Amino acid sequence: MKTALIQQKYHTSKQKTLQVTTEQIAQAAKNGASLVVLQELHQTEYFCQCEETAFFSYAESFEDDMHYWAEIARENHVVLVTSLFEKRAAGLYHNTAVVFERDGTVAGKYRKMHIPDDPGFYEKFYFTPGDLGFVPIDTSVGRLGVLICWDQWYPEAARIMTLKGAEILIYPTAIGWFDSDSQEEKQRQLESWITIQRSHAIANAIPAISCNRAGFEADPSGVLEGTHFWGNSFICGAQGEILAHAKHQDEAILYANIEHRRTKEVRDIWPFLRDRRIEAYGCLLKRYCDT
Repeated sequence: MKTALIQQKYHTSKQKTLQVTTEQIAQAAKNGASLVVLQELHQTEYFCQCEETAFFSYAESFEDDMHYWAEIARENHVVLVTSLFEKRAAGLYHNTAVVFERDGTVAGKYRKMHIPDDPGFYEKFYFTPGDLGFVPIDTSVGRLGVLICWDQWYPEAARIMTLKGAEILIYPTAIGWFDSDSQEEKQRQLESWITIQRSHAIANAIPAISCNRAGFEADPSGVLEGTHFWGNSFICGAQGEILAHAKHQDEAILYANIEHRRTKEVRDIWPFLRDRRIEAYGCLLKRYCDT
């Protein structure tokens, strides 16, 4: 299965950004991709750098956005993984990945479960934690374990998706550096981010796709310094081997061929699921094992 992820920057407006994304999807489809993955909140700037109620207006177009991307999936005959700002009701919003089938129908959606609240990443102000659980989405290209950004640090999320039959882990993400961090700290953060996701692939013997944002975005409030999103999108195989890796600031369409049969081959020699001691894992249901 030929897979493409689209790493891009924000092009100053939603309209311009959609135009670029749409052109890149068409190019990926023309080059044979049957699965196309977009980055987190790909339609707009990463507005969570500050807390501003005006940005809730972005979620008002959720239904229109659904129709738009459904048509793009249908026109290009691809399975398309999008990342949208969902208005569920007044005052109730989610960071939601919607997956469209080749014919434009909705294959399923996932609402981000782990919500960060850190300087420059004030997502708890905007998003209610997901309530759909960790449920893979069945598509014509396989069963997709779609998670979103902050979820990528949690082995529990990847494991549950795997135990429910996911064949690929997919992470739309938006993460970057602050200029005030030292070069050493920047490198540590980047290597940690890559390593943890490759580790999920290894521990579960399934491929992983991580599609990150690129480019500098100023803090809309002017309070913080802004973020240099570090790109470095990648696709790795069932043993964590890198199949494709993008540069840190360039926009790119990243391609890789994913072979589902590799999961069985790897699990036959590394049977991690066989040797799990599920009767001994009760502490995982506690916040911290101090009693």
